[in-house]
Amino acid sequence: MKLVTTAEMRELEAAAVAAGIPERQLMEEAGLAVAQEAWMMLGTLEGRRILVLAGPGNNGGDGIVAARHLLDWGADVMLYLPRERRDMSLIEDLAPREFVLVTPDLDPDMERLTSAADTADLVIDAMLGIGQKRPLEPDEAITQVLIRLKQARAGYTPPKLIAVDVPTGVSADSGEVDPAAVEPDMTITFGLPKVGMYQAPASGFVGRVQVIDIGIPKEAQDAVKLELLTSRQARGWLPGRPEDANKGTFGKVLVVGGSARYVGAPRLAAEAAYRAGAGLVTIACPASLVSSSAPALAEATWLPQEASTTGGLAGNAAISLRGEWAAYEAAVVGPGMGNDDETRAFMWAILPDLASQLPRGCVIDADALNALSVMADAAERVHANAVLTPHPGELARLMGTTVADVQARRMEVALEAAVRFGCTVVLKGAHTVVAQADGRRALSPFANPLLATAGSGDVLAGMIAGYMAQGVEGYEAACLGVYLHGATGESLREEMGEAGLLAGELSTRLPRVVREMRAP
Repeated sequence: MKLVTTAEMRELEAAAVAAGIPERQLMEEAGLAVAQEAWMMLGTLEGRRILVLAGPGNNGGDGIVAARHLLDWGADVMLYLPRERRDMSLIEDLAPREFVLVTPDLDPDMERLTSAADTADLVIDAMLGIGQKRPLEPDEAITQVLIRLKQARAGYTPPKLIAVDVPTGVSADSGEVDPAAVEPDMTITFGLPKVGMYQAPASGFVGRVQVIDIGIPKEAQDAVKLELLTSRQARGWLPGRPEDANKGTFGKVLVVGGSARYVGAPRLAAEAAYRAGAGLVTIACPASLVSSSAPALAEATWLPQEASTTGGLAGNAAISLRGEWAAYEAAVVGPGMGNDDETRAFMWAILPDLASQLPRGCVIDADALNALSVMADAAERVHANAVLTPHPGELARLMGTTVADVQARRMEVALEAAVRFGCTVVLKGAHTVVAQADGRRALSPFANPLLATAGSGDVLAGMIAGYMAQGVEGYEAACLGVYLHGATGESLREEMGEAGLLAGELSTRLPRVVREMRAP
């Protein structure tokens, strides 16, 4: 499913107008859809009290058109204008219907608004939508309206609430939610859903989302490069499993990492690659870790390496691995590797080998990313078939910015990183972002606190490499891994709640989730 930013939605609306669809017709389609959804929500409209909060722009126009239809269908409507509208023609079109029009100058103490909100069966929030350009000020009229609406929603008989396009106070781009914003039962959005509605915290705030087609040309929609990942897409990316296959059919994965402090990380990635369907997985780690790790994953093969003085891989392990990469289709580099000079030397030395010897690419994760962040020429040394999987702190170091900036601009920073490094970037976290250097972006529909546990990222890295080894291209493998990682977390959440997951349980559950997805 395509997602759009505010700027992209403006462009789509302009494309519709250029294609011969008048702006007023777009508004009529939107307002009619809101009225129809209101009718379905209430069941009957005769005598029902509906409060329409209409702002000064097109969002308010949608609300006024909805009010006209609701009046025609028998509802009692109060239309409240928190700000002056320059164009009053839509309100004039309501005559000779009987409705109540209230503005702040007619209701300076907001007593009529408060009474209407307290007694309404339904409130329609059409105040700002995607037109909000700045934070709400505490003393402005719209904020005061939201305060009264929030009080009514907390009352003994609260009104139902429909938000038009996006709830007032919610950023259509970043997903930020103003403290004054009021959570709706439903958000009716037009053309395409807005990216902010699928980013935390807005994703848990906007209620049920209903997307309404208002006539945006298909060609213009097809040009949008941001998508919300879906089960249908993921099913299409799943690699085939022919009955006459052998382990070589499904590719070989090399997992490189581990240190005295992070013994289990490479094992988690390796097990995930197996559970994703890879035919054979090998772990290259410090030799001292093999005896303790091997019993936990008997199916793996091992490439013991020299350890550094701090317990991680020695820098010259890059030399011993030089003749090994070509035996594998894909690799994971970084889980549990440790963050020291030896790791940085190792990463600097192996990057050319990753580019030239791995036909289907590699996943660069964890401390391998931290090593990249201090390489002056890292962007030139990372190959196009690499997938970088940073969490916000790691991406901040890679891009020379702050975690706060990354979190405030997740979509933008992920794409900037993909362009800088010329590859696929997976920005982990609630609603994980996948970005490709060619401009494609995808957003995970999942935000699950159960996944906020040590080792969860190692599992994701192993899954992505497992799909790459089976022939799935890097960007698609990243999208598939991200979606299935989230879907598996949701499956476990139904049983476990929101805490208590051990990361390895994701790998154990993964095949069952895939089987259910493949089922007709």
